Amino acid sequence: MSDKRIRQRGLWFEEMELGTVYEHRPGRTITEADNTLFTTQTMNTQALHLDAAYSETTAFGQRLVNSMFTVSTLVGLSVTQLTQGTIVANLGFSEVSFPKPLFHGDTLYAETVISDKRESKSRPGEGIVTFTHTGRNQHGDIVAIAVRKTLVRMRPEGSA
Repeated sequence: MSDKRIRQRGLWFEEMELGTVYEHRPGRTITEADNTLFTTQTMNTQALHLDAAYSETTAFGQRLVNSMFTVSTLVGLSVTQLTQGTIVANLGFSEVSFPKPLFHGDTLYAETVISDKRESKSRPGEGIVTFTHTGRNQHGDIVAIAVRKTLVRMRPEGSA
């Protein structure tokens, strides 16, 4: 029996490669309960998310998944592969768009491109990484894009 141990973690700053597409799996199928819970917990009373009868009269013909839930889930799907235990902080989002709606029963798949990175000038041992997250539904349609800057730890000395 081996004594080797592997702890799941995100990537250190040095391991993140510019232009690489990281596909995050599994996807997440969004339920009506997910959408209703998130929408009501965040005090968002938008009828497009809560009122089935009203939503049937709109151009979409049904309730939409709350876009803030969509972007939160999109970023969340990337955590295990990219930033689990290696992120210091989110610095901000510069762009967020929703080219197509997400509906109850759709599955959200995420991918991330490292679109920029540099060592921090003011925080030794850390770097600034820009992620471009793209969410697609089960048909491959883009439903969300979010550009996010983060502060990420560099590999500690002596770590593998």
